[in-house]
Amino acid sequence: MKRLVIIGGGYGGIKILTGLLDQSLPEDIHITLIDRNPFRSLKTEFYTIAAGTVADQDVRVDFPEDQRVNYVFNEISQIDTEKEQIIFDDPEMEPIPYDYLVIGVGCEDNYHGVPGTEFTESVQTFTKARHTGVAIGNLKAYGKVSIIGAGLSGIEVASEIRESRPDLNIRILDRGATVLKAFDSKIQNYVEEWFIKNDVDVIHNSAVEYVEKDGVCNNGVCYLNDVTIWTAGVQPNRLARELPFEKDNQEKIVVNEFYQVPEKRNIYVVGDCASSEYSPSGQLAGLQGEQIADVLLAVLKDKAPKMPKPLKLKGTLGSLGKSDGFGNMIRTPMTGLLPRLAKTGVLWLSKRH
Repeated sequence: MKRLVIIGGGYGGIKILTGLLDQSLPEDIHITLIDRNPFRSLKTEFYTIAAGTVADQDVRVDFPEDQRVNYVFNEISQIDTEKEQIIFDDPEMEPIPYDYLVIGVGCEDNYHGVPGTEFTESVQTFTKARHTGVAIGNLKAYGKVSIIGAGLSGIEVASEIRESRPDLNIRILDRGATVLKAFDSKIQNYVEEWFIKNDVDVIHNSAVEYVEKDGVCNNGVCYLNDVTIWTAGVQPNRLARELPFEKDNQEKIVVNEFYQVPEKRNIYVVGDCASSEYSPSGQLAGLQGEQIADVLLAVLKDKAPKMPKPLKLKGTLGSLGKSDGFGNMIRTPMTGLLPRLAKTGVLWLSKRH
C-alpha cells in the first residue's frame, strides 16, 4: 500500500486531490487529506467575512466525496519527517504515517517583531476572519478602524468595510509611498482616488512602532481606534517553517522542478510554503497543484514524471466593494466594473470546481 497524505485543503491541496481523483488510480493507493476545517474555505474572499458583507457559509465549499479519500479534520502540531508521520494537537489522535506527503498549509501573518500585535485582528484564517467580522459588526456608530498594510488584502478589507459601514472612520497605514506597490501606477492612482472619494484616510510612509488595545502608534503619533486589522505581510505557516529543509530568504521551502524537497523527494510542497519566483496567490497555488497532481500520478504508478511546463499566470484581480475593482488582465492594467465582474466569475468557478 502507498500512503499519500495531503495536509491543507486550500487552492493547491484541492487541485492535487481532484487531479488525482479524476484519474484511474492503482488500488493500492490510500489518500488522506488533513485540514483544520470540515470544509474548503475560499481564502481570497475572507475580506468579505471580515467586513460583514457576506455570510461565512458563502465562502465555504464541501470537499469532494469519494471512497478513495479519507478526511481528517484536526489541528496539526508537528510534521515529523524523520518518522514520516503527522502528529496532532489532540493527544487522543493517533499519528498518521505517510509514504508520500504534500505540504499545503498556507501562510500566516508576519508581524515583523512589532509589539502589541496580539491586539490586532486578522483575515488569514477562516476563524480569524469571522472574529474580525464580529469586531467590525459590533462597533458603535462612527467607530474607528485602522488597517495596517496597503497591499491587496488591506485594500480589499478597507473598501469592503467602507461599503458595509458608511458611518465608520477608516484609516490605512501604508509603509510605502503609494498603495499596491506591486501594481501598475494606473491602478495605484485609481485606488488612491477611490479612497479619497469614499472618505478613507491613507497615511503613507508609515512605520508602526507598537499597537495597543485601543490604538496604534505610528512615527511618533498615536491614533485612537476601536479595531486594528493587520494586513502587513505574511510568512509560511509555522509547520513549514519548523521543518529542517533548505529555505529561501522568505523562509519558504526550496523545491526542485517537480515541487519535491531535494533532501526528501517523497515530500512535495505547494503554494505559500514553496519557494517561487512569483508572489503567493490562490491562482499560483492552484496551477502548482495541477502540476503536482500530474507528477504524483506518474510516481504512484511507478513511472518517471514529465517535466512540468513553465507556469503562466493570468493576472491579479482585486475588489473595491461589490461594483468596482482593478486588476492586471492579459497583462493590461484595468479598473472599474469589468475586473470586478471577472473576480466574481473566478469566485463562481472556485465554488463549482
